[in-house]
Amino acid sequence: MNEIVVADIGGTHARFAIAEIDDGRILSLSTPVTLPTADHPSFQIAWEIFAEHLGRALPRAAAIAIAAPISSDLIKLTNNPWIVRPSQIPEKLRVDRHILINDFAAVAHAVAMVDQDRLIHITGPDQPLPADGVVSVIGPGTGLGVAALVFKNGRAQVLPSEGGRCDFAPLDAVEDRILQNLRAKHGRVSVERVVAGPGLRAIFEVLCEMEGRAMPPGDDKALWSLALAGKNSIAIAALDRFFQALGAVVGDISLTHGPGPVVLAGGLGLRLAKHISGSGFADRFVSKGRYRGLMESLPVKLITHPEPGLLGAATAFAAEYPD
Repeated sequence: MNEIVVADIGGTHARFAIAEIDDGRILSLSTPVTLPTADHPSFQIAWEIFAEHLGRALPRAAAIAIAAPISSDLIKLTNNPWIVRPSQIPEKLRVDRHILINDFAAVAHAVAMVDQDRLIHITGPDQPLPADGVVSVIGPGTGLGVAALVFKNGRAQVLPSEGGRCDFAPLDAVEDRILQNLRAKHGRVSVERVVAGPGLRAIFEVLCEMEGRAMPPGDDKALWSLALAGKNSIAIAALDRFFQALGAVVGDISLTHGPGPVVLAGGLGLRLAKHISGSGFADRFVSKGRYRGLMESLPVKLITHPEPGLLGAATAFAAEYPD
């Protein structure tokens, strides 16, 4: 049995845990330590704080999932000011063996290994994931994570992507206004500007403008709390509009990858689970013109494991170093 450090570095939080691995299998995953990235100036310092929390020397092996494209020279996190230099990891983190993996590639590894009861039904036919074919793994959090999981002859291969950076395509007059407002602020508008955590504010701003109402006070977290509480008409409309846009984007990604089934994850995933089934998500997911019938045949699920990024990073390490 061997211990490794597993880390999941996102736009808002860095999560750390210890995984026990034996003969390519994950035996256990410790309770994670979650650190706000805004509170710490670098990945190395957060790593050292985790060691202090643990109260002992860290294992000299690591699996690190990062919310950014993985590069051999320099990794700049998309929604986080940290910079990671892969060549310096062995020295700065004092590890002998490690892997770096895109955060949603890690989530896809977790989807491949969890039991079916960890994948709850959202929409479409309630059936297991296929033994062969492509599954899109998608998740709204601080950004929009996307990966493809390919099953072939009983084996799984993960393909990372930056699908959250695709252009946003409005489908009605309200979304036209959302696009116009975001374009004025950012120039190019990617889908994660609308269907990730900060996107709810962009939707709120347009709906309040249309109704001549003032924006509710508070930060993005406060807006999400208001929307999920379901007691404010603008908030209810904003949440459904978010789900409509998310359904359209998820359907587009499914078509691009296969088409094939979808597993939702991400920082917002579990919080949204009980709200998504009664929203406009399902109709937008299948509304793909001549491919509507095909889209209606695809299951959409949500992974309920509390830390799929950490689990998936450990799984990828075990595959890379089976000994």
